[in-house]
Amino acid sequence: MSAVGAVSCCSGLRSCVWLLKPGMQRMSSLGLHTAARQAAKDYYEVLVLGGGAGGIAMSARMKRKVGAGNVAVVEPSETHYYQPLWTLVGGGAKQLADSARPMGSVIPKGVEWIKSQVTALDPDKNCVWLENDRKVSYKYLIIALGISLHYEKIKGLPEGFNHPKIGSNYSAQTVEKTWRALQDFKEGNAIFTFPNTPVKCAGAPQKIMYLSDAYLRKTGKRSNANIMFNTSLGVIFGVKKYADALLEVVKDRNLAVNYKRNLIEVRADKHEAVFENLDKPGETEVHQYEMLHVTPPMGPPAVLINSPVSDENGWVDVDKETLQHKKYPNVFGIGDCTNLPTSKTAAAVAAQSGVLDKTISLVMKNEMPVKKYDGYTSCPLVTDYNKVILAEFDYNAQPLETFPIDQGKERTTMYHMKADMMPLLYWNALLK
Repeated sequence: MSAVGAVSCCSGLRSCVWLLKPGMQRMSSLGLHTAARQAAKDYYEVLVLGGGAGGIAMSARMKRKVGAGNVAVVEPSETHYYQPLWTLVGGGAKQLADSARPMGSVIPKGVEWIKSQVTALDPDKNCVWLENDRKVSYKYLIIALGISLHYEKIKGLPEGFNHPKIGSNYSAQTVEKTWRALQDFKEGNAIFTFPNTPVKCAGAPQKIMYLSDAYLRKTGKRSNANIMFNTSLGVIFGVKKYADALLEVVKDRNLAVNYKRNLIEVRADKHEAVFENLDKPGETEVHQYEMLHVTPPMGPPAVLINSPVSDENGWVDVDKETLQHKKYPNVFGIGDCTNLPTSKTAAAVAAQSGVLDKTISLVMKNEMPVKKYDGYTSCPLVTDYNKVILAEFDYNAQPLETFPIDQGKERTTMYHMKADMMPLLYWNALLK
């Protein structure tokens, strides 16, 4: 996994500036509504796979292009989550309910919600297969299936979450356990992990470490805590400017960072975490913990593995500038499920959606795509309950900053943007 792929985050900025224009007020006035329920069809001009940020944003854009009734979203989940908020939920600054909306309320009116699971893709015949052997055909296909969590690849999980002192901000079922473990902390090791796989929101494993440090200081427990970040990577962040800033935070707060350490087992009944030393394969270390935050291994959704649309690793194989599939010109990908060499984040999705919209418009006219995605993403690195280092960068891991200030410094204004402004923009503009 490249260092660039490891420096992700959970909110967009430059890509959302357009949302502040007057058009946002017009869109917001429409309010949330229930998706139109139409008679089940077996063909759509545009079929979108996935009801996450990328899928919903693109379904709204496509409805405006081809009209109501001609777009469908395939998504089995009843709830849509704004997952960037989970860092703050795990740190006790927000409630889980603040991150959730009924799926039917975010699917655009006039777009059909097919509440089912995709079981196979057949791009040679322009169709997909769903549960109960239902076949749905399309003229254009947008794949936005996200990324899959694999707690089970760590021995002792997920059953270990039934024990105290362990949580994970990556799941709605475990994020509140992080806050409980932090509140219950007495003394000992507080360990935060980063797996040896691509991940979404890869800044999050260290964000919760900084919040935990701040909470323990506030409650007078910090002197009894040994806080460590065990990461499979060889760097704390892939962009030097922000890595240098984070290492200053680590030094100032006496945090331990151990590189090339991969969590392979949790003995939750004994409060033990087992790590492999990636520089010395087969060599392991066992640490007792009073608190453990687990970032799970992740990978492409099962339906994409060995699929005709995927590369050898299971990610949707798209052109990194246009997001059009490299083999099938009427197939497109967006977000975490693609092999784009950038961070798997909502920020990236926000930037990608504008490019993909223009790409599909030209393809529909039998013209060549010209708009190019530069890999932009942003990462609000939460370092305290009122501080954020706002990292923004491109495919080349070069800073690509929005504001005329040094974004490598901790700032309270950027915290409020992360905690308060971005959720509003997400629900009321990006998804619409």
